[in-house]
Amino acid sequence: MRVLVVEDEEFLAGMIAEGLRRDAVAVDIAPDGPTALEKLRFGAYDVMILDRDLPGLHGDEVCRQVVGARLLTRILMLTAAGTVRDRVAGLGLGADDYLTKPFAYDELLARVLALGRRSRPALPPVLERAGLTLDTARRQVCRDGRFLSLSRKEFAVLETLLRAEGAVVSGDDLIEEVWEEDTSYRTNAVRVTLSKLRTKLGAPPVIETVPGAGYRIGDGPVGSTGSGTALRGTGSTAPLPGIGSGTSLPGTGSATP
Repeated sequence: MRVLVVEDEEFLAGMIAEGLRRDAVAVDIAPDGPTALEKLRFGAYDVMILDRDLPGLHGDEVCRQVVGARLLTRILMLTAAGTVRDRVAGLGLGADDYLTKPFAYDELLARVLALGRRSRPALPPVLERAGLTLDTARRQVCRDGRFLSLSRKEFAVLETLLRAEGAVVSGDDLIEEVWEEDTSYRTNAVRVTLSKLRTKLGAPPVIETVPGAGYRIGDGPVGSTGSGTALRGTGSTAPLPGIGSGTSLPGTGSATP
């Protein structure tokens, strides 16, 4: 999942981002409205956490433009104004949810994850494939009943591959979903993270490399018969070629840094 935090208070924005990253969420930060709109123009975000009381271009106007552009990004509006009238006004602008300051991080996380699920095709909170079970709410992963300790990036990569339901996910798609935009080494990071993830998942391997296309998790271990390759976003399948084998915010779940 990819989240844009639009907040002019640098400390608060940093704390929100730190907490979400601990929970395997890719986060970018925009300190004002124009920067947020620029990031939305060139990047796809599942959720935008939007401070309503931004200086310059007000958060209300940012919300109007995002809704008017028919972006799929879900909007969680933050504000210190917590009256019923304020909440109704914010939701009337097209925001999907509303949270008043101060707030508990656990509630923010729960709302972000819920909005993220709404920005994609509906899938169950527990993803299962090829002997793998990933619980998105508890942030837990197990293979054939054996619990695994994954870093937040490994967890996010595995979740992205499982959500594809057997389709090929390109390296660019993984970068877009998992890594922040200011990570200069992202292409190499995909290979390194996949290598570590494959090691932790153990044998037999379940993550296939599809030459020239990307990666997928099929119905069973790599090399099992009867499986085809579906390209993400298409319904087509093709035979698979042979493949070798200070203030801290509370984190939740078992994904470790």
